[in-house]
Amino acid sequence: MLRDQVLDPTHEELIAFLDEHLRAGRALVQVVAECEVLYHGRAASVADAGDYVVMLKADGSLQVHGYKGVKPVNWQPQTDDLRVGLEDGQPVLLAERRSPEELVRIVFLETALVQALDLREHAGFVLMGSEAEMQRALARAPELIEPGLTVLDRELPIDVGGIDLFARDALGSLVVVELKRAKATQEAVHQLERYVTRVRELTGEPVRGVLAAPTITKPALAALGRAELAFREVTALPACEPATAQPSLFEPP
Repeated sequence: MLRDQVLDPTHEELIAFLDEHLRAGRALVQVVAECEVLYHGRAASVADAGDYVVMLKADGSLQVHGYKGVKPVNWQPQTDDLRVGLEDGQPVLLAERRSPEELVRIVFLETALVQALDLREHAGFVLMGSEAEMQRALARAPELIEPGLTVLDRELPIDVGGIDLFARDALGSLVVVELKRAKATQEAVHQLERYVTRVRELTGEPVRGVLAAPTITKPALAALGRAELAFREVTALPACEPATAQPSLFEPP
């Protein structure tokens, strides 16, 4: 994620760093520095000299953040031209937008840190609909999780939580299924492990655990393996029809 970083850069090092990474246009660049910020456009504003975090994203957007609050003291939703140079011995960044005409001018007085970060463009795939809709859809089509799976109950309450899908597999073993609409994490693994352990204690039967999600983190997948639990990738759901009665939990397999 961290592509490049310089602590306490000289003015020349800061200019060279910004020039390289802004021209490449693929990284998020952050500068932590004492700055002066001037804005001219639909209005005019000047930020007093102070410590700021200047954030330049790969799409050309600009944000200048102060020491408190969530709102930046200045920003540009997009820029048509970003350039950096030396004026009167100080590094200066110019961020220009042509329509409407706006200009942000940042003078870096003393820089503590500059870094370039590679961030993934997408946070991750998330299934459409709510978890309740996912639960209903997979209860009607459990073969998407595993061939031969028969759902006995949905949202089954036990003393450590609610089991999303309680089922039996093709060989008659009990199966606890934990569902996640987005990337599954280690917390989901711990949750599933608690359910499986408790159902084994309550039933005295062998119980399998399955975590069903569009994707999973590497640490979570490793934790599943250590706990002897399974992962099933679910990236699409069937259309959800009106619910029908589910087989009873106490019906024989």
